[in-house]
Amino acid sequence: MKTSSLALAAALMLAACGNANETRAQDGVFAEPNSRTVPTDAMTMKSSFAPVVREAAPAVVNISAQSLQRSRDPFFQMFGGGQPRVAQSAGSGVIVRSDGVVVTNNHVIAGAQQITVVLNDRREFAARVLLADERSDIAVLQLEGVSEQLPVLAIDAAEQQEVGDLVLAIGNPFGVGQTVTNGIISALNRTETGISDSGSFIQTDAAINPGNSGGPLVDMDGDLIGINTAIFSRSGSSSGVGFAVPASMVQRVVDSALGGATSVVRPWLGVKGDSVSADIARSLGLPRPQGMIITDVYPNGPGARAGLEEGDVITTIDGAEINDQSGLNFRVGTRDPNDSVAVGVLRDGQTRTINARVQTLPGNRDAKEGQVLREGPLAGLQVLALNPALADSLGGDPFTSGAIVTGVDPRSYAGRLGLRPRDIIVSVDGRSVTSASALANAERGNALSIVRGGRRLDGRLP
Repeated sequence: MKTSSLALAAALMLAACGNANETRAQDGVFAEPNSRTVPTDAMTMKSSFAPVVREAAPAVVNISAQSLQRSRDPFFQMFGGGQPRVAQSAGSGVIVRSDGVVVTNNHVIAGAQQITVVLNDRREFAARVLLADERSDIAVLQLEGVSEQLPVLAIDAAEQQEVGDLVLAIGNPFGVGQTVTNGIISALNRTETGISDSGSFIQTDAAINPGNSGGPLVDMDGDLIGINTAIFSRSGSSSGVGFAVPASMVQRVVDSALGGATSVVRPWLGVKGDSVSADIARSLGLPRPQGMIITDVYPNGPGARAGLEEGDVITTIDGAEINDQSGLNFRVGTRDPNDSVAVGVLRDGQTRTINARVQTLPGNRDAKEGQVLREGPLAGLQVLALNPALADSLGGDPFTSGAIVTGVDPRSYAGRLGLRPRDIIVSVDGRSVTSASALANAERGNALSIVRGGRRLDGRLP
């Protein structure tokens, strides 16, 4: 709920002009014990958040996830890895459908063999994973054995929040039990966080600590506007900088899970680029550094078909400001395949809007097995030609071309070269690799370029 500075000033003036009897009544002399209201301005900040908490808290749950891990102690590894031990993680979650559909963070339940969800009234339910999306760090669970309607928190995916809005964070920090903290939205559309290459986060100063992960960020309407997922801290506890996955992405993952999908299919625009720096802004005559300048357009991709070109500056997607690749990935990733998006573009000093229809990435993202090379200096390698969908599923750049190593025979010549699984061979003898056959034709003495862990390495086949 937002109050303009003019309205706030008027409220303060009215309060200052009231008579003594009115003041006593406002101070609560004649108030009923439960007549608390949600704060709407500076005057009512002395009131209470209790009405929002009463509505939201019953839908917030605690989550305990158990997994089996083997000891990494070298002594035990000599004898088969040692006995597995039970590892337990704890976090929070929120019920979003009355039959027991729960949203939490992926990192809370990752690798779990057993998940237990404890409701606000202390009832316990086993849960199974419907969908876990590592990229957004959102997981959707289904409680088992639910026989009645459970309290829910509505997802508000409209993204109408503003910096300065009041918010509540509800969760189970440090395992002490359900806790409510309040603060404001301190920033929106945070992308350069190092959390995700396709995330655009809500930043809040509401205290978020270990155990709050997966819990809701709630607005003053009592709606879920984000899932608390990370903090910036040198001590491991809250320092006033927390990040929440916006409800628009949460809704996208929930819809995918309830639609029976086992993964979130993110469409793409088929363009990549760099943030507009101060120098680029000056060269383009922009009043400030804003937007993403396109450096590459995928041939026959959605952007190319819509008419986007290298050198164009993308400033908005459906009216939302874009400043980097992560922001673009997020905005497009919340859409469904075949949706039309309005792309705000600056070209030749003129602003224009280009409508583009986003599509799924081309290629097979589920390809696992590759071709085994049996002859030549790279014999012993198992490789798979990359396509945009496969590269994206592996956490890479969809524009990357080459052949990814899926296996290496350690006794082979290729094994002795030091090539490893997940290496990407991008060129042989200066020629780009687009298929496994290009590697089968490699000869001794050819130059070889690979990408390993994001770093390009150049060598030569001896």
